Amino acid sequence: MDFQFLIGNLLSPPILFFCLGLLAVLVKSDLSIPQPIPKLLSLYLLLSIGYKGGYELRHGELTSEVLITLSLAMVMAAVVPLVAFFVLRRKVSVPDAAAIAATYGSVSAVTFITAVAYLQREQIPFGGHMIAAMALMESPAIIVGVLLYRLYFVRPAPDGAAPGVSPSSEFHLGELLREAFLNGAVFLLMGSLVIGILSNLPAGDPGYTSLKPLIEGLFRGILALFLLDMGLVAGKQLRALRDAGAFLFAFAIFVPLTCAGISIALAWVLGISAGDAILLAVLSASASYIAVPAAVRLAIPEANPSLYVSMALALTFPFNIVIGIPLYTWLVTQAWG
Repeated sequence: MDFQFLIGNLLSPPILFFCLGLLAVLVKSDLSIPQPIPKLLSLYLLLSIGYKGGYELRHGELTSEVLITLSLAMVMAAVVPLVAFFVLRRKVSVPDAAAIAATYGSVSAVTFITAVAYLQREQIPFGGHMIAAMALMESPAIIVGVLLYRLYFVRPAPDGAAPGVSPSSEFHLGELLREAFLNGAVFLLMGSLVIGILSNLPAGDPGYTSLKPLIEGLFRGILALFLLDMGLVAGKQLRALRDAGAFLFAFAIFVPLTCAGISIALAWVLGISAGDAILLAVLSASASYIAVPAAVRLAIPEANPSLYVSMALALTFPFNIVIGIPLYTWLVTQAWG
């Protein structure tokens, strides 16, 4: 394993800015990002991720293997948060369980990019449609997380009022689905994906050409600012992660390993190519610290960022970078021969 390559990825500017935010809190600096700038950064990231995913879908070739791979990716993105929520609910609050479940059902773009570079170094071919798979795996987990939050969260009652009731007793299923799909963050992400497809139907990709300075040119800078703010937010509540105990630490490692193993087994059964199977395993094992935190901050404000952000970024991300990607690659190459 090329450790210099791994260190180079760990020392990328967005990750270092997250660490800077944590450090600012630890040394008691007065560094802060005033509202409503963090919300604007969240909206930008959701728009960029959704639009780029639509653009990639527009140019992908829809063979039977591609459709199977994309379908499996979306199934994993929907099932993982559903199962994870009911496991987590025994140990943490409903908002935290929903946020963590959505985080681990969604994906990390940086982990995916690192895996692509790793496969290129190892000269293992993969399909370009896997970029679309990454984009498609963002939304289902967020939708499932928001829906579970709406179904099970019991809001505290005001002083002197009757005990709080869960939204499941206040709304019908149709209203719950409407809340999940039309939540501002989810609506922007999915709407941007559709716009990314429609605006690039004419020859020459006029939509992408016109928005490229915004979608690509500013992305890493905005991401660095966003993660700086998330570092500040998470740093102020790091005690919550420590107080959560060994359960969440174990969850952050063993759930990704389990998801990767399941996706590799399914990919082998369905005849997906080795390179695509590796990337599918990486996507299934990763945890989002961009799209989901951006959405959760808007949709599940009661959730504690020090849990879902710190678990994904401080535990699962480095594990996947250092151990996970080489491990998943070895498993697939052994199984595929």
